Amino acid sequence: MSDVVQITLQQGGAAEKWGKALFTPVNNGFQIHLKQQDALRSVQKASRSLDNLGLTEVKLTGELWTQELQWAFYQGFCSARKSGTVHFCGDDSTKMQLEYLARCFSWAKKVTNQSPDDLYPEQLAKSALAFIESVAAKGTVRSEILLDQQLLDAGWNGLHAVGRGSARKPAMLVLDYNPTGDASAVVSAALVGKGITFDSGGYSIKATESMLTMKCDMGGAATVTAALALAILQGLNKRVRLILCCAENLISSNAYKLGDIITYKNGTTVEIVNTDAEGRLVLADGLMCAAESGAGLIIDAATLTGAAVTAVGSEYTALFALDKALAQKALSYAETVQELTWQLPLELWHQQQCPSAYADTANSRPVKGGGAGGASNAAGFLSRFVPNEGKGWLHFDLAAAFNNTNNAYWAAGATGQGIRTISAILLAEA
Repeated sequence: MSDVVQITLQQGGAAEKWGKALFTPVNNGFQIHLKQQDALRSVQKASRSLDNLGLTEVKLTGELWTQELQWAFYQGFCSARKSGTVHFCGDDSTKMQLEYLARCFSWAKKVTNQSPDDLYPEQLAKSALAFIESVAAKGTVRSEILLDQQLLDAGWNGLHAVGRGSARKPAMLVLDYNPTGDASAVVSAALVGKGITFDSGGYSIKATESMLTMKCDMGGAATVTAALALAILQGLNKRVRLILCCAENLISSNAYKLGDIITYKNGTTVEIVNTDAEGRLVLADGLMCAAESGAGLIIDAATLTGAAVTAVGSEYTALFALDKALAQKALSYAETVQELTWQLPLELWHQQQCPSAYADTANSRPVKGGGAGGASNAAGFLSRFVPNEGKGWLHFDLAAAFNNTNNAYWAAGATGQGIRTISAILLAEA
């Protein structure tokens, strides 16, 4: 530990000679100057600057480090090329909770930042399964992975359509976590994740600058998997279903096209007017699979729309729900775990916002970005595939899940935002 850099906190600003420095050197490391206003962001900003100095291993020391301040430091210090080694401080319970967070966020960030040449649909499903098995007690996890024709045989036509253009075929992971020991126990909750391991946009092809970071389009799958893992580590004792809808959205002679019509398992017909609005097409299957489990709580997460980023920026997660009481609970859990989340409009009439002359609905509007209210219209599309007119359902559009470039608070790449919120909801509401 002699080469480990010590990081302490001090109340108040730096000495006058240092100006407005976020941190200053001390004998055995650095001292961060803690602001009373916006303390978490000031610590995260300081840690981002410390990472830029090339530090590889640090130890947090002193009495001022709360659990949330330590986690803010960790978030700023880690980057895609270096996960960073942070030694936490405090009592055993605090350090254990922080290690749980680091373990789950590290996995989610690693797979989201991974090259799409290495992380293809079946591999994503297998990686998520292996990670859940690594944190769960033996005998509590059962699973199946449906591939290609098996999807059609099961009626998951949307996922198959989106992924059939790639040589690396689409996959659905259906994982059952059941710690009760009772095979007949009810499924309390189901998590659904968008797992588009690369999104070219299909025939509605993206521009190069937009396509460059589309390895992150499986961020929803990573988020719900890590959220379940975190809840398990924190004592989840309810039965939960995890459903990942994994595909590559590519162009080929077999790819789905504009004007195609998909007939879903519930009878809904969907005209394709934008092959780049593929996330909602795969999530529709996942949501119906979740409904078949009988779960009273269904949560989906996806890097679904650019419209959500336009609405809330890249610091917030956008939340949608027809169940207004459940949405308010979700917002309170997000606030408790310090994850910025904002509710955007969703009503049943949003189902009618993407009309088609040839099918029950189109998958978008045939205009750039899906037109006005694009994020709400996408959520409205999803609401066609959930039970009980949306009671017990939450949709997270992960606008804050990935940064294209470095900024003052985050390194480029995955952030893991949304994991703690969904885990907290699971523990409290499942």
